[in-house]
Amino acid sequence: QKITPSGEVIGVYVETDGLFVLDTDQFTGENSMEYAPSKNKLYRGDYIKKIDGKDIVSKKQFIEKINQGQGESVILTVQRKAKMMQIKIKPERSKTDHMYKIGTWIRDNTQGIGTMTYVCANGAFGALGHGISDGDTGLLVQTSGGELYDTEILGVEKGSFGKPGVMSGVIYYGNQSRLGSVEANTDQGIFGMANPRFLSRVKNPAIPIGYRQEVKKGRACIRSSVSGELKDYEIEIQKIAPSSNRHNKDMVIRVTDPELLSLTGGIVQGMSGSPIIQNGKLIGAVTHVFIQDSTRGYGILVENMLGH
Repeated sequence: QKITPSGEVIGVYVETDGLFVLDTDQFTGENSMEYAPSKNKLYRGDYIKKIDGKDIVSKKQFIEKINQGQGESVILTVQRKAKMMQIKIKPERSKTDHMYKIGTWIRDNTQGIGTMTYVCANGAFGALGHGISDGDTGLLVQTSGGELYDTEILGVEKGSFGKPGVMSGVIYYGNQSRLGSVEANTDQGIFGMANPRFLSRVKNPAIPIGYRQEVKKGRACIRSSVSGELKDYEIEIQKIAPSSNRHNKDMVIRVTDPELLSLTGGIVQGMSGSPIIQNGKLIGAVTHVFIQDSTRGYGILVENMLGH
């Protein structure tokens, strides 16, 4: 089997599968009393799927529904881990903006910058090498779909001891900037279909896949467009995990390339998904940076991405 390593930096936008609960909070009501209608009813990590039996597709729609009820209790259909339940909550009117609220912080989408790992001949892609997690809770986000977009890297903040570096950039949203669709968000990465616009950019040839038993300690390279052009940078594979029970930490790598070290200080946020190539074979992707040493990090084996 041959697939094409990418290394191109991409913008990722995904919508949550329901409204994702970040936390509950209290607010001051019109009568100057403090209210927390959702406390001990909704919890961080819940997904609100319906309100009074009707599907909810956006935060805006949810707020409108709450206010249309003029303070009447609502029945929320909530997914908590694998369990579905119905929860009754009575909204209260806020003193500050006179809107009805249930005292819950919610999110309906998330976005960021990452790296495309590989593209197959039919357009199927794998990227990031790890799942998209919520920045506030650390939980893997359940998604209902998403899109890939053009992005431009404006600068790189180098990593330092105790503080990972990061790519700063802008994502260009819009139909003319679309690169493909996201169909799955898993511990092994995001997966979906690249569109013809992205496929027309792919100039590198397809190469064989290298499986666990073929991966060796020693020299390899990662491919990245962090500099603005697609380049290969030398790394060293320092350790290979004997089994695949760590989801996306199958190997320990160290950046040795002087050019990349000068540019980024090693591995920075946004490089997740950068393909790892050894002996002419695609063997995996960068997934994490070590907090205490930005030159080192983890990688996932490509066989685990392909077997997601």
